[in-house]
Amino acid sequence: MKRHQLGTSDLAISVIGLGTWAIAGPGWEFGWGAQDDSDSLATLEYAIDQGVNWIDTAAVYGLGHAETVVGQLLHRIPTSRRPLVFTKGSLVWDEQSREITHSLDPASMAREVESSLRRLGTDVIDLYQIHWPSFPPGGPDEGLENALYALDRLRVSGKIRAIGVSNFNVSQLERALAVTSIASLQPPYSALMRDVEQEILPFCQEKAIGVIPYSVLQSGLLSGRMNRDRIHNLPEDDWRKTRSPDFQEPRLSECLALVEVFRRIGISHQVTPAAIAIAWVLRRPEITGAILGARHPGQVDDLLKAAQVHLNVAEIEEIRPFLPKGKGTNVPTAAS
Repeated sequence: MKRHQLGTSDLAISVIGLGTWAIAGPGWEFGWGAQDDSDSLATLEYAIDQGVNWIDTAAVYGLGHAETVVGQLLHRIPTSRRPLVFTKGSLVWDEQSREITHSLDPASMAREVESSLRRLGTDVIDLYQIHWPSFPPGGPDEGLENALYALDRLRVSGKIRAIGVSNFNVSQLERALAVTSIASLQPPYSALMRDVEQEILPFCQEKAIGVIPYSVLQSGLLSGRMNRDRIHNLPEDDWRKTRSPDFQEPRLSECLALVEVFRRIGISHQVTPAAIAIAWVLRRPEITGAILGARHPGQVDDLLKAAQVHLNVAEIEEIRPFLPKGKGTNVPTAAS
């Protein structure tokens, strides 16, 4: 699979990476329902066998569980096949209440990195990202510079190889760059969430910041497998069912109409609607690689086919009238 350099770092990443939010398991505020860890490990390993060379996770996913699963993967595969591991911090939780809060305190950053290293079972994290500059989103972001100074010290000491950020706006990116080198930004970006196209993507291109978007398939809604019956039958502890406006009317009908356009275009490329939705994101020159989630090995191949699809001008124009107006959502006031 084609690889691109991630910003100004020395990391070369495949155009598709595997995310771990969906495999984090139940028992936390933003879970996707029950998940068998053996399925998760088989999915991650299969993706690596097919050319994916990076996994994106976060401490908060499953309150440490997703990182633990990734650590199990690293333990069971040879060093020669080891993927790059990207993780994120700044969202912390109380072990008793399991309440998630936000911290940019330098001491917290140092503790979080050490905890991630322990769960992952590794000596160094390839890319460590600030998950949210403020939480809930849009709140105060004081302490951003101090958190980045702390990460820079951890980079110099060899705990992390590169520093990234997630969910930052242009102003916050400018502040980050004044402190240290930033290898990448991880923003939400899909055919339903397009606001990053206005300022953020051009800024990243100008500053040589890699872009690795998440929610490319809008939490499965753009996969081609989602319909009203399946949404109705999602488990009650799946946040999408009750708290995502994209999965509810009136927006749901617009989203499903867009999927049918992706399906129609996919026929000529012999791929699924999911591959077209991913290719639509990858069409932008600012995008270094896209983060995709899968819960079973059988879901991986469809995602990887997107790396071979190049949408022509006519296809992009065919899609344009069906792009819903307004903003899609990844998680309401929550962790991506």
